[in-house]
Amino acid sequence: MIRILFFLIVVFALGLGFAWLADRPGDMVVTFGGYQYQVSLMVAAVAITAVVAAVMISWWLVKSIWNSPYTIARYFRVRQRDRGYQALSTGMIAAGAGDAALARKMNKQAAKLIRSDTEPLIHLLDAQASLLEGDHDTAREKFERMLDDPEMRLLGLRGLYLEAQRLGDLSAARHYAGRAADVAPQLGWAIDSTLEEKTAGGDWDGALKLVDAQKSTRQVDRDVINRRRAVLLTAKAQDLLDTDLTAAKAAAVEANRLAPDFPPAAVIAAKALFRQNDIRKGAKILEAAWKAEPHPDVADLYIHARPGDAVLDRLSRAQKLQSLRTNNVESSLAVARAALDAQDFKLAREAAEAAIRMQPREGAYLLLADIEEAETGDQGRVRQFLARAVRAPRDPAWVADGYVSEHWAPVSPATGKLDAFEWRVPMERLGQLIEQADIEPAHPSLALPLRAEPAAVDASTALIQADEAVGGPLEIVEAVIVDDGTKAEAAGKTAENASGEPDVAEPARLPDDPGVDPSQEDRSERRFRLF
Repeated sequence: MIRILFFLIVVFALGLGFAWLADRPGDMVVTFGGYQYQVSLMVAAVAITAVVAAVMISWWLVKSIWNSPYTIARYFRVRQRDRGYQALSTGMIAAGAGDAALARKMNKQAAKLIRSDTEPLIHLLDAQASLLEGDHDTAREKFERMLDDPEMRLLGLRGLYLEAQRLGDLSAARHYAGRAADVAPQLGWAIDSTLEEKTAGGDWDGALKLVDAQKSTRQVDRDVINRRRAVLLTAKAQDLLDTDLTAAKAAAVEANRLAPDFPPAAVIAAKALFRQNDIRKGAKILEAAWKAEPHPDVADLYIHARPGDAVLDRLSRAQKLQSLRTNNVESSLAVARAALDAQDFKLAREAAEAAIRMQPREGAYLLLADIEEAETGDQGRVRQFLARAVRAPRDPAWVADGYVSEHWAPVSPATGKLDAFEWRVPMERLGQLIEQADIEPAHPSLALPLRAEPAAVDASTALIQADEAVGGPLEIVEAVIVDDGTKAEAAGKTAENASGEPDVAEPARLPDDPGVDPSQEDRSERRFRLF
């Protein structure tokens, strides 16, 4: 665009110059070789312009002829390079599609048309073709040669890392990941693998340095960095809580500042403060954490902040938590437990029943059973609540990769992944029920993995769980229910009645067991409940 404007300006200037000369007549006299030449100014200007144009055109022609060999060679070189890049592109697509033969063919063609020292992608295509052909030793050699080239070093480390993982050599894989993390902290695969190595060895400071290096690249989301730092600082504080209380408090308080809705950080920070007799600050941290995310560990530590408090004082603190988060199941359960300890059975029952109305689950029914046993001692009612607890959804727990734990941990015990534990209701119970009932699930999605540490159940519990899983009674060949050393056999075999028709005998009940509430036994509307 600028060239066009410049050309127009030059033409316009020439036009103005010739017009100016045309309006001012005059003569130009030139004496040369004894002769005198006289022409007008307009003719002289046109002649000078023609001579300059002729000189420029002649120079362009001479230059073009002189540079013609280079121009022709450059044309064929560009054409060859374009063909090479086309072959390289086709080879990369073939490698991605898994076509080993075409990838190798295009690699050879590209290597002939393009110099490998000027185009690193040829080395990558060569290594990928070797991997597709199953020649992993050759591929590893090519990845190792890439380490000598600064431009290809990260690619070579990535290839060697994947090959080490394929061979199951975890130490070698982490070695290559560590080298890559030192060069480029923004690489997620390198940072994750190196973090797993350092967290597995409890090197929390080294892991924090890696996260700080990743933060300095400004290529990772700030919230992700803060979450990782909070988890690592919480793990560090957890390890130092019994040995270096000051350092543990500093790490936990910083973790709580980075992630206020992370209950383990608040719990560790409050524990450290309580041990330093700073009850007020620790209580504020727990209150803020409770407002952000109600958690039973937060409630338990807050209620028992002062070991010497009376049970009524603990009840008052539980009620204060309830005022911070009203209409919450964890708040009601905290008040119910504190009221049970204070022997205020009416308040405990009301709070537990309110929790069940909001979210019926196993822990709430077990708490009602404890209240009933402490208040009336009615074993029939206690068994009724226990039976409901067996059928109810499980309480939330820390779950990571199918492993269920009562306590939070920074890494998964199954995979070693950082920050893998989630506070949620385990979904593994459905898989347990289906396996205990020895039936096929109605849909493949219902076949969930079993928990890593399944709780032991007696025969009666297994029958009730299996009954609930299938949504109806099972045909049990023989079951023995053990209760206080008394054995009662329940035959589920079909028996012939007086009319000769088969009839299913009901399981025997103990005399003082009223059974399950009929409202809870409506099998026609029973469905699976995952949560």
